[in-house]
Amino acid sequence: MKAVIAKLVKNENLTEEEMEHAMETLMTGKATPAQIGAFITAMRIKGETVEEITAAARVIRAHATPVNARNHCRSVNIDRDEINVEEETILDTCGTGGDGTHTFNVSTATAFVVAGAGVKVAKHGNRAVSSRCGSADVLAGLGVNLDVNTSDVETCINMVGIGFLYAPLFHGAMRLVAAPRQEIGLRSLFNLLGPLCNPAGANAQVLGVYDMTLTEKMASVLHRLGTRAGFVVCGEGTFDEISICGPTKISRLEEGHVTTSFMVPEDVGMVTAPIETIRGGDAAENAAIILAILNGENSPRRDMVLLNAGAAFMAAGLDRDFQGGIDRARESIDSGRALQKLQNLIAFTRQCTAFCRK
Repeated sequence: MKAVIAKLVKNENLTEEEMEHAMETLMTGKATPAQIGAFITAMRIKGETVEEITAAARVIRAHATPVNARNHCRSVNIDRDEINVEEETILDTCGTGGDGTHTFNVSTATAFVVAGAGVKVAKHGNRAVSSRCGSADVLAGLGVNLDVNTSDVETCINMVGIGFLYAPLFHGAMRLVAAPRQEIGLRSLFNLLGPLCNPAGANAQVLGVYDMTLTEKMASVLHRLGTRAGFVVCGEGTFDEISICGPTKISRLEEGHVTTSFMVPEDVGMVTAPIETIRGGDAAENAAIILAILNGENSPRRDMVLLNAGAAFMAAGLDRDFQGGIDRARESIDSGRALQKLQNLIAFTRQCTAFCRK
């Protein structure tokens, strides 16, 4: 670790092998808290490369408790007539956190809208580290039991159509870096790694990042990790989702290629809204916002969810453009199916066995 930190301090990039060795050291408890803090800080100052992020994600994935979410799944790819179990669509909507915008939990609300339209969703998330309310916080506020065993999560995804993978239960090794992360309080490599390490192996994704310079980089990482299709997005400023408040930079991974563009709400017939209209709060406040949206509230908050769900439907292969995806998202909400997915998730998890780490 001393050699790795010295290299980073000199603004030199690590090779994939060096990064893998460093992450193995962190994930197996062989690094001291001081070394972990120095590594996180030096990496943040230097800036992460595609190779470094990819190598780090592979190590964390290898240490995760896996979830088999593909039992009995149906394909939703409109371009295929035959079903290939290895290619079944499992979608995740997840941001890096730490964007500092204090919005409500957009990606969590989006997950229910997407599930309401029949896409299998393995929602990966955690409690807040560098924000006020994480996805786990708001789901607990809604009544979802987070302490769910692996086999029950698998059943939940396959039967209910959506499951929540509470990161600390499936990434036990990450506890070794948790304290230094919280004490430093910086957005770091680990913010980027969270959305890349879904234990269910999600192969379609809408991933939000807090910096526009990261969209192409993270889309390339998704490709290197085997993701079939995805969007990496950053709204104007530091929104780690598609924004109703202004332009959003979007890097799309499709058929092994990454293309980048910008979009504004007016491109899909919506109206740009002030940021104050999508502010969130603590877990209770954000839970109330999500319930209002799923109950049919017409507001900029609903529009924000529709935009992100539109991208999710495109990533899943259900729609070819944003307008089609947004229309499908509206129908998922207005029919009550999105709300029903939340209610079913709550009911299922409340009767589940507590998590038991193997």
